[in-house]
Amino acid sequence: MAAAPVRQRSGPGGPRAQLPPCYYEGYLEKRGPKEKASIRLWTCLCGNSLYFFNNAKDTHYVEKLDLSGFVSLKDDCSRDRNLEAARLILRMKDGETKLTAPNLESRELWKGFLYSVIDLNVPSCLTLLPGQLQMLKEVVDKERSRRRTRTPTRAPPSPLSVPLVGEIPPCFRPVSRTEAEVLLERHPDCGNMLLRPGRDGCSLAVTTRQDLNGSVFRHYRVTQRDQGGYVIDVENPIPCATLHEVIDALVEKTAGTLQPFLLEEPYEENITYVSANDENGERILHTAPSSPLPKAPALPPKQDRWCSSPLSRSPAPDRRILTSAVPASPTNPMRRLILSPSPLAHTLNEELKLKLEKRRASQE
Repeated sequence: MAAAPVRQRSGPGGPRAQLPPCYYEGYLEKRGPKEKASIRLWTCLCGNSLYFFNNAKDTHYVEKLDLSGFVSLKDDCSRDRNLEAARLILRMKDGETKLTAPNLESRELWKGFLYSVIDLNVPSCLTLLPGQLQMLKEVVDKERSRRRTRTPTRAPPSPLSVPLVGEIPPCFRPVSRTEAEVLLERHPDCGNMLLRPGRDGCSLAVTTRQDLNGSVFRHYRVTQRDQGGYVIDVENPIPCATLHEVIDALVEKTAGTLQPFLLEEPYEENITYVSANDENGERILHTAPSSPLPKAPALPPKQDRWCSSPLSRSPAPDRRILTSAVPASPTNPMRRLILSPSPLAHTLNEELKLKLEKRRASQE
């Protein structure tokens, strides 16, 4: 029997009726991390967990797989006895679970429903029909509504309740213990140590991941001292003045094996905007031009007509200083150049003398 969309059963109050809403179900062959052989089980995706039953009519499940520790989901291209079967590798924080679907179409549908429940978003990387995509959208809406109405057993720690002092290191993440492990598992190239709030909301913790035949996680408590600063609570406590020193101390103690987790968030490379078409009113997404805007031509600096530089104006030469600086020698050519009257000045003097003599003669 191939996997199929769920028609909800109205059983008379059995254990199966107490499970979260079932979004998808069908037979899968399952092989867990500690199992040597695969077992064919009726599998139900209820809420964000997989429930396994011996057959489709059983009301008591034999195993539950919580998807909150999800790391990755990928195809397994190894061959099976059944040539039509299609395999999957579901990787969780505590190990890998191998699933085998009856055929490729069934595998794509299982991937679509799993991604929709885990990410609360319809996946766009799968080959599905429009009707199947509509089913996934309905599942996403139902799961979001279920999580909003579900009463949490314990409120997650808030980073604001942690009394942080000084500058916060860039490897700080406001996540829980499980979320920290998943982050480090998914992004091993971004570092293997992050700082996060503690469970009690009044302390901090450092989560690390290393690879030793699989992921090895460690958690270290960091508390704030009454006299200021922080201390790493290990067998021999390590006092630190700031949170930056906490991270530096762990890097130094491990000879650089532990490195801060720095996840670079993607940013847009172009500026986009939405505008309406003037003809039909359709709204279209546009990309702003990436070329720099032309600059207005700069006005030339205002030049003084008597000097070549606009920043400094040379003072007018003092004729008295220039004249007095010439040696008083009658043979000095510079003295003759300065003291000898010009022809124009001589002519003007003669004309003035003639006018004065005529005026005197007329007055007499």
